[in-house]
Amino acid sequence: MLHYAVVFFVIALIAALFGFGGIAAGAVGIAKILFFVFVALAIVTFVVSLIKKA
Repeated sequence: MLHYAVVFFVIALIAALFGFGGIAAGAVGIAKILFFVFVALAIVTFVVSLIKKA
């Protein structure tokens, strides 16, 4: 999932470079959502692994 966030961020950078503001803003929005979903899942996985070990 982090990979997709980085891909959308790169797409946003390229779109901004060529002047496609709307596409760049949309890609940044998608990248942000994917990044925060990745962080949430990483935290949940970490907590579950700590509970399983205890």
